[in-house]
Amino acid sequence: MLADFGFGILLLTFIAALYAAGAALYGALKDVPAAVESARRAMLLTFPLISVASAILVYLLATGRFEVEYVYSVTSRSMPMYLKLTAWWGGQAGSLLFWAWLLSLFTSAVTLRKWDRDREFLPWVVVVGSVTLAFFLGLNIFVENPFARLWSTVEGIGPHTFRPAGGQLFIPQDGRGLNPLLRHPGMVFHPPLLYLGFVSFTIPYAFAIAALVTGRTDDRWVRITRRWTLVAWLFLSLGLVVGARWAYDVLGWGGYWGWDPVEISAFMPWLTGTAFLHSVMIEEKRNMLKQWNMLLIIMTYDLVIFGTFLTRSGVLSSVHAFAQSAIGPAFFIFIGLTFMLSVGLLMYRWHDLKAKEQMTSLLSREALFLFNNLLFLSIFIVSFWGTIFPLISELVTGQKITVGPPFYERATAPLFSAMLFLMAIAPLSAWGRSTVKTLGRIIWKPALLSLLVPLFIFFGGIRQWAALLGFWLVALVTFVTLHEFWRAARARQKRWGESLPVALWRLAGRNRRRYGGYIVHLGMALMAIGILGIEVFQTETQRTLSVGESVTLEDYTVTFRDLAVFDTNDGRRVYRAVMDVYKDGQYVDELHPRVDYYYDSQQPMTIPGLRSTLVDDLYILLVDWEQVSLQNSTFKVYHNPLVKWLWIGTLVFMLGLFISLLPDREPAPVRVTARSAAQPIRR
Repeated sequence: MLADFGFGILLLTFIAALYAAGAALYGALKDVPAAVESARRAMLLTFPLISVASAILVYLLATGRFEVEYVYSVTSRSMPMYLKLTAWWGGQAGSLLFWAWLLSLFTSAVTLRKWDRDREFLPWVVVVGSVTLAFFLGLNIFVENPFARLWSTVEGIGPHTFRPAGGQLFIPQDGRGLNPLLRHPGMVFHPPLLYLGFVSFTIPYAFAIAALVTGRTDDRWVRITRRWTLVAWLFLSLGLVVGARWAYDVLGWGGYWGWDPVEISAFMPWLTGTAFLHSVMIEEKRNMLKQWNMLLIIMTYDLVIFGTFLTRSGVLSSVHAFAQSAIGPAFFIFIGLTFMLSVGLLMYRWHDLKAKEQMTSLLSREALFLFNNLLFLSIFIVSFWGTIFPLISELVTGQKITVGPPFYERATAPLFSAMLFLMAIAPLSAWGRSTVKTLGRIIWKPALLSLLVPLFIFFGGIRQWAALLGFWLVALVTFVTLHEFWRAARARQKRWGESLPVALWRLAGRNRRRYGGYIVHLGMALMAIGILGIEVFQTETQRTLSVGESVTLEDYTVTFRDLAVFDTNDGRRVYRAVMDVYKDGQYVDELHPRVDYYYDSQQPMTIPGLRSTLVDDLYILLVDWEQVSLQNSTFKVYHNPLVKWLWIGTLVFMLGLFISLLPDREPAPVRVTARSAAQPIRR
């Protein structure tokens, strides 16, 4: 049976991962290079093995083998093929296998690098990677087997890995289908992007542990893993944004972020990972904050596992979470062990990691970066406390008390504001020492320009202090960043006689990490515009309308024209309203909010009618309707100003991060002749 073969391959991969960990540990402790090499090859073997198991599961999903319990639970005959394939990560068992497959890919890839200079790191990197892989494979084998089949016994129908005594194979006529919320295109890409970010952070963590074990106190492990960290941050950022877009399009709350526990579980490693990304620059430049960097990457790794635990265990209620599962205790034990061992190892090497250099100025770049990291950690603490508070309240009082968005918004708004301010100031400061006078000489022009923005908004009729402060900070970041581009390009233009665009292009090519980071800051400023728009200016209303009646919100008037009901070829019953949209009395658009009811899963999905411009979004939800005549329906209408800038800023953000990933161009070699040797060389 194909399912049995797939399970056998999983079991073989699990054994290979355990062997890799054991052989690498033995080789490192006993100084046996042959054992380390054997462990490396075993690690490489896990990827093709788990790829075969994954291919078998995808085939079972594509061909509708409903006797396999996982296939039955996430697919149906009416689902299109692309959804059947992406159902690989649409359920619990499959998503764990997908995670393990990505982890095997990344850990195998890193073992293929040249190890001549860093041979002592290899066994410990293999140990960390293979232990993490064995943990996820163990969950698949012992708790959430994606190849378990449905058997009929005297006790009923249920999944079993092996045929139970007296059992008969049960083959359903159709599956239950994927949760409708997961059939949106955003959920095709959101989980893989998050998983890519999560898994990538395993690599810098593995090298950090290797550095601690071997006593390497230099920054070699940081330099080796810099691009791995950037890749992890890129994918995790993309995953968060795509998830936000999915929530905006599907969940029907009129926004993109609801401070849901599972949203926060992915956000927390992003916070510590971002702090780590900034902090390692200080170690590279100034040989400082080594202890800090070790702690941050340990936290990020365990927060990745913790986020997976929250999503999969069912201990917290969430629209994103999988059903309650028995894997929670295993996650809890693994997180506890890895965190305690990692921190214990860090404490053992704490004195060796102490920096010889000291910060001499509170306005130096390294000091401002440290303040920035403290803000990231403060937001993390708020998020972590709000996430675990329901668990603590249930443990102490017996009642699960949830923490809502107002708590997070009030607690984090000042921290995000301070972060924007530091984002404008930090790039202008110098390494080692800066003063108020030197910073003031650089920043006064963009700061003066930025003050015009809140003044313009104020005289335009907006009086909310939060909006005035927020848009001033956005303007300050934007003008400072653009001024830095102009100042550096102008200096190069004067020195080399190049045109300004050419000077800017070559300047960015020589230091892509720095100028890519500036573009990331611009992207975050644009994203902040969208966040301010919806957080400060969003309005909403709800009305029950008869055909021909209208509802007005801000400058918009929406008229209910019709409600149609029809079935589709892919197993849906669609309730689709037709709404005429007028702005300032002029007809501008026709929107179609709808509710799709899926017969296979017997669940509905709400799709908003959306009109999006650079100025605002009009967002209409079909809430309810009269079942018989279809003449009366209830609609919820949101007016979301400026939210499109969030998505535009995301594109700029990703562009900057992609530029940062590219290697810097080396200066072109200049041929020096005898005639020109005595003359200054110009490029």
